[in-house]
This record gives sequence, C-alpha cells and structure tokens, in this order.
Amino acid sequence: MTIGELVDALGGKLAQGSAVQKIAGVNSPENAHYTELVFAEDEASIAKALASAAAAVVLKPAAAAACAANPSIAVVESDQPKLWFARAAKLLRPEPPCERIHATAIVGENAALGGWVTVGPYVVIGDDAIVGENTRIEAGAVIGEGVRIGTECRIYPRVVVYAGTAIGNRVVIHAGAVLGADGFGYVRDAATGAYTQFPQQGRLVIEDDVEIGANCTIDRGALGETRIRRGAKFDNLVHVAHNCDIGEDVVIAALTGISGSSTVGSGAVIAGQVGIGDHVHVGPGVILGGQAGVFSRKTVTNEGLKPGTVHWGTPARPLQQVLREQATLARLAKSKERGTKGLRD
Repeated sequence: MTIGELVDALGGKLAQGSAVQKIAGVNSPENAHYTELVFAEDEASIAKALASAAAAVVLKPAAAAACAANPSIAVVESDQPKLWFARAAKLLRPEPPCERIHATAIVGENAALGGWVTVGPYVVIGDDAIVGENTRIEAGAVIGEGVRIGTECRIYPRVVVYAGTAIGNRVVIHAGAVLGADGFGYVRDAATGAYTQFPQQGRLVIEDDVEIGANCTIDRGALGETRIRRGAKFDNLVHVAHNCDIGEDVVIAALTGISGSSTVGSGAVIAGQVGIGDHVHVGPGVILGGQAGVFSRKTVTNEGLKPGTVHWGTPARPLQQVLREQATLARLAKSKERGTKGLRD
C-alpha cells in the first residue's frame, strides 16, 4: 500500500512526504527498512524515528514540526499514533493463502463451509457445523457438532470447540484453547459423600472481534449460557467458568481464573494471576491489579473512586488503601520492636 492509501483508510493527515510512498510493513526504529512505517509518541522516540531508515513515521500533530530536519521521511499526524500504527499493521499484514480443504480433514454430514474457507491437515468438523467465509481453521483443530463460526475468523492449531458453541465474526482463537467444555459443577450426597455432576447442558457464545489466547479454557453454561462479549481480549492460560458473562472490551491477562456465575463489566482490566470467586460482579471499568483476589459473591466497582483507580490485594480494594494499611502495619511492627528492645535493656 502507499502512505496515501493508509491515510485514506485510517484517517489522520499526511504532513510531510509523498502520498505515493510505498509502505510494505511496520517495524521498530532500530530495525526499520526503507519501505517500513514506525511510530513516535515522545521526544526520545521521535529522535530515534528520524535517525532510522524508515519510510514514514506517525506521530502527534504537535510533534510534526520536529521532522522538518529529515525531509526524506513521510510524516503522518494522528491524535493516537500507536493506535494508528497498530491499525496500519493489520492492513499491511499479508493474508495467508487460502488452501481450501486439506485431504486429511474430516468434514461431517450437513456441515456448511462458506467461500474461501481454509481447513488444515487433520481438522475434524462435526455434523451440522457452519463456518463463515474467509475463516481459517488450522491443523488438528476439532470443531464440534452444530458449532457456528462466523466470517474472517482464525482458529489456530489444536483448538477444540465443543458442540453447540457459537462464535461471531473476526474472532481469533490461539493454539490449544478449549471452548465450551463442561463446567465444574457437582452435587454432593450428604449421606455418602459421593459427587454427581450437575447438568452441564448450556452453551457458550463468543461475540464479534474477540481474541482468545493460547491454552485458555472457557466453559459452557450449566443450564443457561456463558457469554464473552464483543471485543474482549484474553491473554494465554485464562480460565472462565460456567455461566459467566464477560463484558465488551474487557482485557484479561494470563493465569487469571474466574469462577462460575460471575460477571465482568465492559472495559474492565484484569491483570495476571487474579482470582475471582463465584457469583462475583466486577463493575465496568474496574482495574484489578496482579494477584488480586475477589471473594465469592462480592462486588467491586469504581463508585466514589477516581477514574483509573487500581484495586489490589486480597480482598481486592483500592491500591492507595492497601498501601496505607501496609504502612500502618510497618509502623506498628517497628513500634513493637522498639518496645521489646526497651524491655530487654
């Protein structure tokens, strides 16, 4: 693509350089070639961009004047340079070739595959499944009976999608993820202590533009549904239990576990190794710091707090409160030490 075509597609303003400048990809300033795009958001990164071999740089409007010292580099102005850069990277990324259906793949009866679908080696697609056009299913993936997959999805190797799961458009599911397995729900016999599985016959719904990291597991509903809403992004090794509802544009980092029947509001950010009990409600926009813990049936919200407040610790509470508590404990410990020393003296 040319830099002019990128501006037409993504907005912004070409403040310096030729609109017909060819752009083949994106890179860092240290590694950029003469056909690649870089971005800069501060004085240090602008200096690196200008010293690089890049063909173009995207930066904030107020910083454009600094690039006059290097007239050979094309300059795009954007209020959000990093976001513009990321969107440009998607447009510039070459599409993998459509390989159609590999000879070793197994496609069940009445399964419907849309146009330009790729099915890799040893993929199994169950009866009555539907796969939308331009979706790519890679080696060893298993798509269960009656699964619905939308358009332009990417299913990486060894993904397992259980029967009845519904997946929207432009969803990315990385290797080893398991979607729609039975939830961990059992009923204990008070007389014998034996456990019987509570019915796990609901479904899992994943809406548009969701990305699921490698080796994540998301359980289907017990009697209802588990739902992952539009635009949610999961890191690797995240577990979501049955009957959960994860809101739009939620971001969840690795090794987080969310217990059954919990809800997470739109725009929440959950850091790594967070543990969330059952029937918890995490409000919209809440930020849970790394290794935070939320006890069962509790609610965590931003009510009465400044935007961007981080909740941390177990039980999770505002970070400033945790720091005050730790400082108080430290003072008490020192005071006790001094008192004990005085008695010994």
